[in-house]
This record gives sequence, C-alpha cells and structure tokens, in this order.
Amino acid sequence: MKKLLYCFIFLSSVMVFSQTKVKDTITRRANISYIQKGNSVNFKPETPPLIPIAGAPKPSYSYLWELGDGHYSKEAEPKHVYKNKGNYTARLAVTNNYDNGKPPATRPKKVAVNDITDTDYKDIASIADQNGFTILKNCDPIPEQEMVVVVSYQNLENYVANGKLYLFYNEKQFKNNNFELVDFRTYSGEREVKENTIASIDDLDDTKNYLASAENTFKFKKYKNTTTEEDLEASLKEAHTLYHNVSILEFDDANPSETRNVFYTFKTTPEMIKDTSATVTMRGIFVPNRSFKNHKVKNLEMEIVTSHDPNKMGSNGSFMNYRFVRFKRVKFKTRFQNNGEGPARKIRLETDIPDMFDKKTFQIESMYPECPICPKGEEPTVSCLDTIITKKQIIFTFKNIYLPGTEQKNVHEKDSTKGFVRYSMKFNEDFHKTNTRSRTSIIFDKNEPILTNYAVTRFLPGISIGAKAGYNFYPNLEKSTSYFVGASISPFKAYRFYWQAEWMNALNQYNSAVAITTGFDSNANGVRRLTRTTTTTKNKNVNWEIPVLIRYNINNYIGVGAGIQANINVLSQQDQDRKIEIFEGDKENILIGTKTTNNTIKNSFTNFKTGLLFDLTAGFARIGPSLGARYVINFEQDFNYFQVYGIWRF
Repeated sequence: MKKLLYCFIFLSSVMVFSQTKVKDTITRRANISYIQKGNSVNFKPETPPLIPIAGAPKPSYSYLWELGDGHYSKEAEPKHVYKNKGNYTARLAVTNNYDNGKPPATRPKKVAVNDITDTDYKDIASIADQNGFTILKNCDPIPEQEMVVVVSYQNLENYVANGKLYLFYNEKQFKNNNFELVDFRTYSGEREVKENTIASIDDLDDTKNYLASAENTFKFKKYKNTTTEEDLEASLKEAHTLYHNVSILEFDDANPSETRNVFYTFKTTPEMIKDTSATVTMRGIFVPNRSFKNHKVKNLEMEIVTSHDPNKMGSNGSFMNYRFVRFKRVKFKTRFQNNGEGPARKIRLETDIPDMFDKKTFQIESMYPECPICPKGEEPTVSCLDTIITKKQIIFTFKNIYLPGTEQKNVHEKDSTKGFVRYSMKFNEDFHKTNTRSRTSIIFDKNEPILTNYAVTRFLPGISIGAKAGYNFYPNLEKSTSYFVGASISPFKAYRFYWQAEWMNALNQYNSAVAITTGFDSNANGVRRLTRTTTTTKNKNVNWEIPVLIRYNINNYIGVGAGIQANINVLSQQDQDRKIEIFEGDKENILIGTKTTNNTIKNSFTNFKTGLLFDLTAGFARIGPSLGARYVINFEQDFNYFQVYGIWRF
C-alpha cells in the first residue's frame, strides 16, 4: 500500500511541475483624477507601484495626456484651461520606464465644463520651427501592447486652407504587419476618406487616386526632418511602394497659423518582429492645400523594444539583402537619458564596431544635444562632440554640455533629459554573411557605465540558383555511360553551414551481364540434342536524382557536404538480344542451327533508390564556378557510384 501511495505522490508531482506556465493576465490600472474649477482643470494620475528591475536605474512613469479638445501634455500633472463649455473626454497613456511589468491601462474620463471662469486659454503651440508638420509617439513599440501616435500640422499660409493628411504604416520590408490601427481621434472636423490605389493628380481635384507600384524607379528618401516637396504623385507612389496601410484624413477651414493635432492608437501585433534593435517607421504626408501639389513629408522612427528603457541602441540593418548591401550605408542610433538629480556635463558613449564595417566610412548623421565636433589637439572650452576611433570601438564624448536630469528640480519636460547620436558606416570590401551584435556603454560624468541592449545586424537568407553538369561513374556496371545536367538551390553566399537541394536529370546506358544457359530438346525423330541460349541486355534510362545536403564552407575556396539522396528511373528501356544455338547430339561438337530473337521492355517510374552522399568542392565556394566530386552509397542494393561535376552558383 505504501508503494502505491509513493507512486501516486511521485506521479502527481511530475504532473504539477510539467504543466505549462500560465501567462500572467493581471492588468495593472492607472486612474485619471482631477480637480476642477470652472473651465480650469488640474489633472493627476493615480498609478500602481513600480516594479524595479535589478541593476537598472530607478523606475519611473512618463505620460501622454490627451485632453479632449485637441491639446495634449506630457507633464505628470498638467493644468488645462478649456476654451468653451461642453463635455470633454480626457485620456491618459502611461509608459513604465525601467519597470518589470506591463504599462498600466487607463479608462477615459469625462470632464464637464459648464462655466467659463478662467480666460487664460492658450491655443495649441506653434510648430513652425518644425516646418509646420511633426509626428510623435508616447513610447517605442512592444509586441502586443498599445501606443499612441500624435500627428500635428499647422497652416503656415496666410489664408484659410483645406488640406489632407496621410499616415502610412506597416512597412512592406517585413513579412508580417507590425501595427493594427485601433482608433483615431480628431478635434477639428477632420474626416476619413478612402482612395483607390491608382489615379492621377493632373487635374488637381479632391478625388485623387495613386498607384501602388512595385517598380523602384527612383531613390527612396529618408525623411528624418520635415521636408517640403512638390511632386505629390511621386511621394505618394513611393509611400505606397514602401507601406501596406494608410490612413487618410481631409480637413477644412484651417486658419492661418492654426495648429491641430490628430491622435492615433495602434496596437502592435503578436507577429511583430521580436528584434529589440530593429527600427520600424511610419510616414506622414501633409498636404496644406488640396488644390496644390506642395506637401510636407515626415518619418517617425521607432525601435522595437521589450521594455521601456531610454538607454538603448538600434540599427536599420536588422534585415538586409546581402546581394545589394555592398554600398549600403547602415545607420545606428544610440539613445540615452540622464536619470540623475542634476545635469550631466560630460557624456561618454563607448560603442562596439563589428569587424565587417569600414570605419573609414564613418560619419555622424545627427545628434542631441546639438553641438559642433571638437577641435583636434586642444582642450575645448565650448560644447562639442569628440569622436575617437579605435580598433574595436568608436567613442563619442559630449563635452561641456548641459543635459538636465529627470530627478532635477524644475524639470517638467522629460524629453529635455534625453539625447542621442545617430551615425552610419559602409561595409568593408571583403565581408562575410554573418550576423553582428554591438552595444554601447554609456557613462554620465563619473558615474558607473550603463550598458545598452545589443543592436543586431543580420542578413536575409536570399536564394542562390546553381547550374550543374557532370558525369557518373558506376564501377559495377559494364560499358556504363552517365551524363547529367541539373540545378541547385541554396541560401545566397552562406558563410559556413547551409542547406542545399538539387535536382539532376541523368541519361544512363549500360550493359547487363551476358547470360548463358544450356539445355536439351528433341528433334522430330526424338533424337536428344544440346541447346545453348545467350542473352545480351542493353539498358537505357532517364534517371532523376534529388539530393538534399548540409554543406560547410571551410574557406572561400573549399567546401564539404553530406546528405541524403533519392533517385528514380523516370523512363527505362531494356533491349534484349537472344541467340539460341542447336548442336547435334548432347555435346558441343557440331552446330546444326542458330535462331535469334529481339525483345524491348519499357517502364516508367521504377527502381526507386535512396542513399547517403558525401561531397567535396573546390573553386569559388560561395558564388561563381567550382568543381566537385561526390560519392553516393545506396541503401537498397550494391549500387554505389562516384560523381564528378561542375557547378556555377548565381
């Protein structure tokens, strides 16, 4: 009985510990509270406790308030004065920085304004210094979480304008969509419109359609800053080429200098690429006047993250096509935030540089705080950025700057505590198709270094098609000839290990062993006599070979491989010649007659065989021509053979 009890306890324990871990679905919540006096409202968030991450800086919340009348604020406890009476819906998006949990969810809150007691109303701030068009986000995307994108536009003309807004998302370079548009909110009468993917704007009316072309006949631009363009058709064509989805809004009666905001809520999909250094973008196009082609373009760059850490490194080289990267300039961006109680005067970024990049092509694209490059050979007395290139690193040093800390008194705008360096490099002349990882050590003044995530560059597998021809040697077959042609498919210019599949069509000829048999028959008189039958068989067949193997490039010139192979005779033909010799009596003394017969046997899809193969190539191992030798061991019968061939991979 005790043995049965012990067995039951043991089995129960195994079942308990082997169960799948249940995903934590408990949602943390933040509430919106406010104190109202007439049309003046002081908002305050009620947030759950933060969960520190071991070894990380002190956790904190950042906020994006949507105040219900087109205004927004990033302050923790904003005060807002509403212009008119009415019911407003306030929303709050909370981001948990350095926190080991999910962002708190919030519910919208109604604010009823029945009296105008405060006349200190302020219009939405001008964005003329950003060319009248900008896009911002409340956080970087995390798979299966929501984020808010704010598109701001301003009428910089001296007349009332009617225009259009485009927001493109879900880049086509990624296999799956990264974003799902959950909702958008407008406060100035903007209305959603649908457009077909093909039309012309030559007539300059309000019902334009645009072509989503797959032809890349122009160089794609990178709109880091808001640019003013004139060829609207080209800009829309390019955007449709790069992105799967678009939201289109029309607006009317925008007064001179008036700024408006549109709020979009996106949910990142479960299929979002799980690369914590990949950069994804959205693109906005602002047409100030629907009667003209002039427009403004702005890209919003975002780095996919697993947690909201302002100190991080990213790259746009997450998925590159190895065929076309020879002259590509890969961009990197290191971001940092001062979480101290005082300003940082010196910030040092020690960034790893993978060997495949040519440090001679290094150039700085942009930075914040913005400052000139430090003069060489002298100690600077003004704000500047110093760069030192070593064998394995590039060291950036911001000198004599003032970057406020998040815990510093009177610092209300968290964005003012952040900075970044964006730089780019090209590849070396000779580099292999390998993934790279690099990270940055961030040092604020004399504090301990903060290590970022790894920025990863990787290449798409690509496809290499090979043309192959050669000859098979069958040692056990008589008068054998076997020529073949075929094709191979494999990843493009793989570095070390890779798979390869092949198909070969072989024309084979060989003779079977001559069969000689003897026997006896009787003539019409009943006299016994000897007969000898000689059978000669010639074989012809069309044979398909389908090998699948794993290959390894020892260096640039020699490769080895091993795998399995199946082959089958698609068409086969046997030509049999039979000669019957008749002798007098029962001995081979006197030949008295000879008869010959011919017979042809045809079959299809016969003689299926499988086996192992071992392969060696010499030449250009990754791309181009090479010569190879292969030995095939068949499982079913003693039918082993050698193969020599030439192959050219493209």
